[in-house]
Amino acid sequence: MTSVRLFIAMAALQQWPLYQLDVKNAFLNGGLQEEIYMEQPPGFVAQEDSSGMVCRLRKSLYGLKQSPRAWFGKFSNVVQQFGMTRCEGDHSVFYQHSSAGCVYLIVYVDDIVLTGSNNHGISQLKQHICHHFQTKDLGKLRYFLGIEVAQSNDGIVISQRKYAMDILEETGLMSSKSVDTPMDPNTKLLPNQGEPISDPEQYRRLVGKLNYLTVTRPDISFAVSVVSQFLNSPCEDHWNAVIRILKYIKKSPGKGLLYGSNNHTRVVCYSDADWAGSPSDRRSTSGYCVSIGGNLISWKSKKQSVVARSSAEAEYRAMASAACELVWLKQLLQELQFGDVTQMTLCVTIRLLFILALILSFMR
Repeated sequence: MTSVRLFIAMAALQQWPLYQLDVKNAFLNGGLQEEIYMEQPPGFVAQEDSSGMVCRLRKSLYGLKQSPRAWFGKFSNVVQQFGMTRCEGDHSVFYQHSSAGCVYLIVYVDDIVLTGSNNHGISQLKQHICHHFQTKDLGKLRYFLGIEVAQSNDGIVISQRKYAMDILEETGLMSSKSVDTPMDPNTKLLPNQGEPISDPEQYRRLVGKLNYLTVTRPDISFAVSVVSQFLNSPCEDHWNAVIRILKYIKKSPGKGLLYGSNNHTRVVCYSDADWAGSPSDRRSTSGYCVSIGGNLISWKSKKQSVVARSSAEAEYRAMASAACELVWLKQLLQELQFGDVTQMTLCVTIRLLFILALILSFMR
């Protein structure tokens, strides 16, 4: 999803249009390299005495484990025949640079997004894909993977309003009172806090849907990461925390991200850590967010895997996680030949800088 948001940010910064294609019955186009046999489907009888025989597959089918790999291999070969190059940083991204401009493509299963400065090249690529696959041209990008996209001269807005409204309707909170914050800052959730809920599967499904809602809602990332820690045995207090997140979403279900056309393409990352923030195991929480040209494309909030002995150690672990994201993003942007990656900025909290200055003063 970071690559998808990066695509949208690139299009907004350069004022490129975004186009969408949809391949029909994508998995049926993949070829098989192995010998795979299947039982005869109900109602199919090739011969009268063929009741014990099986069918050999020549192409992939839906439900076959090899189908996603076979489909992507076939699609990748077709796109590369056109002259596109597959990114090493993200194999779902393809690009082409020429004197006429650039063409970028990203694919997610059977949904394809195109953008770039070479409009003629984009049209030729569309024709090339439609020639090899049964494809539907959906025009400008409006709806992709549950994300609503609105393009205008002021920029591109992405949101998941319909997805959020469906969650609220499913839980019966359409008429509930909204709250101003996704989580109570004075409440610390603990395992086995309260009575176990009667339907833990509902809790898990709801948290999973909220987790996908964070694709365009970084404001609920931390709260969702907290409630995700109790999927094994959720209790009443954990359920109440999930309901609070939903009530916060109800206040503005259409809230999303705006990608504007700014005058720079600098990459800036902000990193922080909550030292020993978890009262149950004393582990810290790392958090970072990355923007390009002032447009937010990547963020994360996750509990650290080990206990940090000091706030400085917790900050360093958060910085290491953010640096890994920057290194990957730098490789991707260099392949795409986009953005200013010669100097990427990593911003940390002031208390860490104070600790570093104190250490240096003792080392003099």
